[in-house]
Amino acid sequence: MLLADGFDEAFIGTGSRCGWDDHAVYDADKCVEILVKQGMSHDEAVEYFEFNVLGSYVGDSTPVFLYTHDLREIVGGDDEHD
Repeated sequence: MLLADGFDEAFIGTGSRCGWDDHAVYDADKCVEILVKQGMSHDEAVEYFEFNVLGSYVGDSTPVFLYTHDLREIVGGDDEHD
């Protein structure tokens, strides 16, 4: 399992999927917060994270970066999912 250097505080666990090795999972928003604490503006941190971290593929063990959402944001607010 590969880990993302410098983002230990954003590590939230591992992700599993049938037929794949477990992957390290990080909170993407916390990763941006870490970059801001290191001296970047929020906009700089987002740009850096998206290009240099999310944009880095290092093979099948590349970590996963999670953005949390409310289910209604994804599927809408219909009664079927309430």
